[in-house]
Amino acid sequence: MTADAAGAVREGFRRVHGGSPEGVWAAPGRVNLIGEHTDYNDGFALPMALPQAVVVAARRRGDGLLRLHSAQGGAAATAVLRVEDLAPGATEGWARYPAGVVWALRERGLAVGGADVYLDSTVPAGAGLSSSAALECAVAVAYDELYGLGMARPELARAAQHAENAYAGVPCGVMDQMASVCCTGGHALHLDSRSLEVRQVPFDLAGHGLRLLVLDTRVKHDLADGAYAALRAGCERAARLLGLPALRDLEGAGLPAALTRLPGELVPLVRHVVTENARVGRAVAELAAGRPEALGPLLTEGHASLRDDYGVSCAETDLAVAAAVAAGALGARMTGGGFGGSVIALVRAGEAADVAAAVADAFAAAGRAAPAVLEAVPSPGARRIG
Repeated sequence: MTADAAGAVREGFRRVHGGSPEGVWAAPGRVNLIGEHTDYNDGFALPMALPQAVVVAARRRGDGLLRLHSAQGGAAATAVLRVEDLAPGATEGWARYPAGVVWALRERGLAVGGADVYLDSTVPAGAGLSSSAALECAVAVAYDELYGLGMARPELARAAQHAENAYAGVPCGVMDQMASVCCTGGHALHLDSRSLEVRQVPFDLAGHGLRLLVLDTRVKHDLADGAYAALRAGCERAARLLGLPALRDLEGAGLPAALTRLPGELVPLVRHVVTENARVGRAVAELAAGRPEALGPLLTEGHASLRDDYGVSCAETDLAVAAAVAAGALGARMTGGGFGGSVIALVRAGEAADVAAAVADAFAAAGRAAPAVLEAVPSPGARRIG
């Protein structure tokens, strides 16, 4: 995130709100290398932050008003709310994410008031790259500094997650928000979703002649439409039937016997979560040993599990994975909650263009528009930039 981005958002703030902001903050989107749908099962994940971010310029107000403006908001770009009136269900559209953060901070008993806020984003919305978490976390770190809250990063992530769960109505786990606030440049984040302990794992793609492509299928997903909640409820039901606090507590050795105790519709969900947690452990070990290329087969294996057991892939993400692997990618999988969104493909640096072109050709042959292609570079988490 450059000084130019901070300057552009400052100028937008002056144009909309008048005067100058007290600061400019940024929070990134993320890709999850492995560990999908494990966070709400108290499990493990391995995300990394992206260069693409939400940038926020903000200034405190003393009259209790929260004035929000989004550069991407179109006809509904501005929302003016009273902080004391914030409540779940009271805010619609994009504004429910930043408003939810302010509400969540007040729910924690913190003395926060109003603000003028200007937002801009380079995180593609609906692409499975956590644009909503980036928005929440950018506002959270801004409010933390503006109001002198002194919150630890995991606390900020929990507040942002609470905003998304209770205010925006999306029953997500905490991985997206932890990635946005806790990642560091050049590393992936090994996250324990129960304890919120993190380990920064070196992820030197360029040094190993590798690139990680993000293939945005442009199929939009909406995790508030009920399918995500049904999956989470199924996992929680399975844990209760097995007498476990969460599926994280079921390890691979006990999986075959445990599956015989479950109704058929829960078997594939449990199998995915347990094997996915194991894949995270294997991925961390490979990175720690300096073998990032060994992530490739784990990505492809993880996609098969998300497709066949968890049922959250779709025709477009399946096509992107198959075409990338056939063109020489070391591995590929959908990333994010699913039902559309993006695929990540680990490729040798010299083959990146050929893999991207092969995926575009496969989509054209299927009568679909080519995916947008981004490069995932392990980037810093949320921070003040101006």
